[in-house]
Amino acid sequence: MINNKNCIIRLSRYKNALVRFKTLGFIKIFSEYLADAVGGTSAQVRKDFSLFGISGNKRGGYQIDALIAKLNSILGKNEVQKVVLVGAGQLGSALVRYNTFEKEGIKIIAAFDIDPAKINPKAPTPILQIDEMARFILKNGVRIAILSVPDSAAQQTLDMLVKAGIKGVLNFAPIELKGTNDCIINNVNLAVELENLIYFVNVTAKATV
Repeated sequence: MINNKNCIIRLSRYKNALVRFKTLGFIKIFSEYLADAVGGTSAQVRKDFSLFGISGNKRGGYQIDALIAKLNSILGKNEVQKVVLVGAGQLGSALVRYNTFEKEGIKIIAAFDIDPAKINPKAPTPILQIDEMARFILKNGVRIAILSVPDSAAQQTLDMLVKAGIKGVLNFAPIELKGTNDCIINNVNLAVELENLIYFVNVTAKATV
């Protein structure tokens, strides 16, 4: 098993680029073109692929359909990935409505919240009471969760998810949560990302004055 996060991120980028090339009518592709599409090098593309036993033809390149299928299998996209979301506020509700998830084989099958005003079991994606979460996760064999709760509730909610059997969490709560042997955490702090972007935009603007 490959544990290099940057490598896995690049595989996702390669896959997305390949889908774009396919829509343009390409059947085969060389590593040089794929590298240009993702801002990398052809040597890095070949190295990443070799880690998973993917090889191309030096003269013919890679078959795009076969390569997409292989990358989908590696990334777990060859079957629908069931996900639950905790925290049905503004961000959580937007994530539930984000239809690109389903196009990528990811389906949010339920959301959970503690606010009775948000509970709606009959919604297209049902919003359920938080005390139903553990039973729902176990019953449906869910392994992935999205966390979109206030920072004060994040650790307690994470503990509940891990106890219920969740193995991976995408954390949008504005607090850095640590992964364990039982659960992998990907922290996404939108405010920090924007602050970083603003800084580099300002630096670039000053440099061109």
